[in-house]
Amino acid sequence: MYDTPSYQSYSDDKIDILLVEDNPVDVRLTEEAFKTAEQEIALQTVTNGDDAVEFLQQSSDTDLPDLVLLDLNLPGRDGCDVLEVIRDDPRLRPLPVLMLTSSEADEDVARCYDARANSYLTKPTDPAEFISLVDIFARFWVEKVHLPPIPQ
Repeated sequence: MYDTPSYQSYSDDKIDILLVEDNPVDVRLTEEAFKTAEQEIALQTVTNGDDAVEFLQQSSDTDLPDLVLLDLNLPGRDGCDVLEVIRDDPRLRPLPVLMLTSSEADEDVARCYDARANSYLTKPTDPAEFISLVDIFARFWVEKVHLPPIPQ
């Protein structure tokens, strides 16, 4: 038998999100969209895949984000390579990773799901639609989903 973790309620706590995004416009739009979330969101941003891996590997267990919002097309390691590093590391493996990218290519979608992405979202080109997508993401992943327990 094993102990079933008790999922923490995030209703009164902030959610820590690591945004891995190299486009400053998309970073700004994401920040704007998260301002409308019912829950407080702390957004940490890195702009390339190598920095994302370094950030995660150097974070203590209590400083890991609650989830990762990861672009596919990044300088350095691409998003799928970052995802593979996360899934190969037993300490990082439980992190929910959501791909947020401009690519609609079937091979990119398949590659990310093969690497065990939790979801794959395609960025709209219209800023209002982008904010709407991030708002929908926030309402579902931040306000509705039970995230893995925070290490004690």
